[in-house]
Amino acid sequence: MFKQRATIRDHSAEANLVARRAFVAFIFVLIVIGILFMNVFNLQVNQHQSYKTRSNENRIKVIPIAPNRGLIYDRNGVLLAENRPVYNLEVIPEESKDLNKSLTEVSALFDISQERQDEFLKSIKRKRRFKSQILKSRLTPEQVALFSVNQHKYPGFSVEARLARHYPYGDALTHAIGYVAKMNKSEHLELEMEGRDVNYRATRDIGKLGIEKYYEELLHGVVGSEEVEINNRGRILRTLKSTAPEPGKDLILTLDIGLQQIAQAALDGKRGAIIVMDARDGGVLAFYSNPSYDPNLFVHGISGKDYKALLNKDRPLVNRVTKGVYPPASTIKPHLAVLALDEAVVTESTQMHDPGFFKLPKADHRWRDWKPWGHGKVDVYKAIEESCDTYFYEVGYRLGIDKISAFMYQFGFGQLTGIDIYEEKTANLPSREWKEVTYKLPWYPGDTPNISIGQGYWTATPMQIANSMSIMVNKGKRYQPHLVSATKLSDHVQIISRDEKPPIELKDEANWDIALRAMYNTVHLSNGTAHKAFVGAQYTAGGKTGTAQVKSIAQGERYDAEKLDERHRDNAMYVGFAPYEKPEIVVAVAVENTGGGSTVGAPIARTLMDYYFSNKPESLVGKP
Repeated sequence: MFKQRATIRDHSAEANLVARRAFVAFIFVLIVIGILFMNVFNLQVNQHQSYKTRSNENRIKVIPIAPNRGLIYDRNGVLLAENRPVYNLEVIPEESKDLNKSLTEVSALFDISQERQDEFLKSIKRKRRFKSQILKSRLTPEQVALFSVNQHKYPGFSVEARLARHYPYGDALTHAIGYVAKMNKSEHLELEMEGRDVNYRATRDIGKLGIEKYYEELLHGVVGSEEVEINNRGRILRTLKSTAPEPGKDLILTLDIGLQQIAQAALDGKRGAIIVMDARDGGVLAFYSNPSYDPNLFVHGISGKDYKALLNKDRPLVNRVTKGVYPPASTIKPHLAVLALDEAVVTESTQMHDPGFFKLPKADHRWRDWKPWGHGKVDVYKAIEESCDTYFYEVGYRLGIDKISAFMYQFGFGQLTGIDIYEEKTANLPSREWKEVTYKLPWYPGDTPNISIGQGYWTATPMQIANSMSIMVNKGKRYQPHLVSATKLSDHVQIISRDEKPPIELKDEANWDIALRAMYNTVHLSNGTAHKAFVGAQYTAGGKTGTAQVKSIAQGERYDAEKLDERHRDNAMYVGFAPYEKPEIVVAVAVENTGGGSTVGAPIARTLMDYYFSNKPESLVGKP
């Protein structure tokens, strides 16, 4: 065997190798330590503010505080919409020593059903036990008192109050003021799209109709907030900072609640609408649609049974003042007279013979007058006083549909009046173009006679009729109809200004006076169709009756209400003003299927005018 040769170790080389390895390791450690320090520096210095904020967000919670909704007053300062405390029975589960036992005993006190108890127990399982949960809402004062004397027996149970909208006059003002109710998904989405959702973080209800909806932004106010410190379970430990909410502005309406209640009583048991308008500025004093309904039903969530009851054939949900569509009938004859005089198709002294009907040249069809044997010789005064149809058939034929449509459009027919609620219809002012688009037919000469007495294709809302008469009595001056006159915040009252539309200009301004004088005669002369209704009135007035035909009567047949279905009988219409010398108010009345304007409409207008002149309402904000 060969002997293994002994190796010679190089200690110097090994030492150098170890030294190099140690140096590399040292450099590596330095780099790692450097990286750690850099990271610590980045976290502690560069990102200090960011992590501090995130930490505070875990510790601090911002709770929005809902503002108080603005109140609504009538022109005399009578409260029409208020915020009332609603008392709820609430429970903090973790504070109750024996929740099931307490729940059973409290339920016996308030007659809470087993179904509601089970629902409550099920709901609290999904929520934090230290948070208050509603067991029963809208407690009566008696129930609040009953609980107060027993509260010591039930730790964790308490009565809490919150503000909810209340309408003290119930169904008298529903179609004017509207109501608030719980926001739905589409309203939430609309607020988000408009960028207003932040202001509604603490708000549950929103205006749904009428004034409540139109002036939602003013009434709502500005949300407040409260910064609180919470623990890791979300429980509030202390309040750090709070910003008070800014309440919504109060609204002062032009309405007079006394006059409104008179209107409500006048339409008791009838379907129809009444408007009383201030002729001097367009402010609406009474705005009533019948039948109506109690808006308080919607505030707390209407039951299915109650809502179904509102879907009856009388349609109480429809606002007949601005969405009720009726033939204006003879209420537009004064307007047509003004046009005929201004276009010189008749003069103040022009007389026509009325045999009781009208015929177009070379035609056999007869358009009948309401008076079968006719009115004899008729001038413009007698035509309005006695509401002679034949005179206006002839006048309309001479004018033609183009002039009639263009002139009546200036009175606001066929368009929204712009009153400050959203629920409004344009109705229909017929024209040659309208018929071409709607029926693909030309305008025939035989279409015009019906239009000339406010029938045929022509429909109008009671609001349009009132507005048109306001323009008439102001001799062409057009005020914007409105329900709100001013806003109020604390003691500061701010009047809402409105632009006036350009006036209607006639070739001869005296033609206004002829039509107005004829309407005066309608009320004050014995042959006037409204005379009987105003006998003994302590003021002067002017007006025009109307009887709107709902169902067509064939040639040779006579109208017999007794033989017609109640829904096919004539509508009673009336529009008037007072005093004659310097008009203060305009009254428009529409009553469905009750007969003539002289026997039904005019007496209602008389009742309203009597009240007005006996109890002249004074506005909180004065006259402009």
